[in-house]
Amino acid sequence: MLSQQEISDRFEIQDLVYRYAELIDGKRFDALRDTVFTADAHIDYSAMGGSVGDLEETLKFLKAALTDELFPASQHLNANVQVTLDGDSASGRVMCFNPMHMSMPDGSSQVYFIGLWYVDEYKRTENGWRISRREEEKSWVFNTPDFMDL
Repeated sequence: MLSQQEISDRFEIQDLVYRYAELIDGKRFDALRDTVFTADAHIDYSAMGGSVGDLEETLKFLKAALTDELFPASQHLNANVQVTLDGDSASGRVMCFNPMHMSMPDGSSQVYFIGLWYVDEYKRTENGWRISRREEEKSWVFNTPDFMDL
C-alpha cells in the first residue's frame, strides 16, 4: 500500500508532466525554467530531430523551432504516466500523442501526428518536483510533411 507521501509525490509529478505540455503548447517557454525543469536539467529531443543540451540551449531551440508562424497550434497529450519513486528522486516514462499544425511553404497547412515517449528523471526541490532529465523516445509518425525527416 502506498503512503500518503508517495501518493502526493505521484500526483505532483503527474501535474508536472501536464504543466510541461501546457507550457509547450502555449509557447510559454520561459516558464519551463521556473516551474518544470531543474537549473541543471539535461534535455534530449534528438529522437524527433531536435536539440540536445542544457536548459538554456533547450529554451533557445524551442523559441526558434516552435514559432507561431511555423506551428500555429499543437497539442501534447500525455498519458500512461509511469513513475518509480526513490526518496527525493524518481524516474518516469510518459506516453505523448502530439498533433502538430504546420504552415507549409506554399501557404497551405498540414497536420501531422507524432507518437513518442518521454523518459524522465525527477528531483524534489525546495519548490517541488522538477524534471532533471528528459529524453524523447520515438514511437511513430503519421502524415509528416515530405521535406521533414522524422
